[in-house]
Amino acid sequence: MGTLNNDEPFVQLHDLIIGSSNVADFLSELSAVAASTLSDAAGVFIECGVTLRRRKRSATIAGSSERAAVLDKLEQVLGEGPCIASLDAMQPMILSDVETDTRWPEYQKVLADNGCRSVLGVPLALDADQAAALNFFAAEPGVFAPNVLRTAEGFADLAGRALRLALRIADAQNLADDLKAAMANRTTIDLACGVIMAQNRCTQDEAMALLTKASSHRNQKLRDLAAEVLGRVSDGPVTTHFDP
Repeated sequence: MGTLNNDEPFVQLHDLIIGSSNVADFLSELSAVAASTLSDAAGVFIECGVTLRRRKRSATIAGSSERAAVLDKLEQVLGEGPCIASLDAMQPMILSDVETDTRWPEYQKVLADNGCRSVLGVPLALDADQAAALNFFAAEPGVFAPNVLRTAEGFADLAGRALRLALRIADAQNLADDLKAAMANRTTIDLACGVIMAQNRCTQDEAMALLTKASSHRNQKLRDLAAEVLGRVSDGPVTTHFDP
């Protein structure tokens, strides 16, 4: 696999990880850096789309331009094209000229209609149960020569590492948010149990049993019922007994 001759893309990707607020923003910025890197290598204007697939989630698609994002999305809809083929084979796929290469006829018509003559799909190495690829688009045929391909492969190596890290950070943040929400729910439930204990002169286990029974009887989430109990306390005089 080829490597880049300078550290600029690495620094840019590092900054993206730090500066992006979510995965979608990271992918959008990633596609812009990828497009700029390949444009410099080829000496012509190149656009880039990126597709991320994660288990049990819809695909996330971003692009360096609106056209690149649309072309990437249409390839996913049609189920054929160099980007999809690159993911299947886990190696780059080049469409040198939409007018002479007939491997993906439906998608090639879409490309031609949108003024795109050549495409390069490059997979990114990710962890299990997730896959991503870069889709490079050029208005001229034969753009993705060997030197441009080497640059794309080198960039994809860096991008794959950066994306893996970004996804792990996002997953960790999601887990932290879930734990925070769970703790907040637990606090609400514990406080509601305290109210029930005071009203009914019962133990915490008995209060929890009453709350759980009322939740099941009303077909209402436990945390919502607990919040309702606390609302009764703040809205007026406390009742003597908790009535589910």
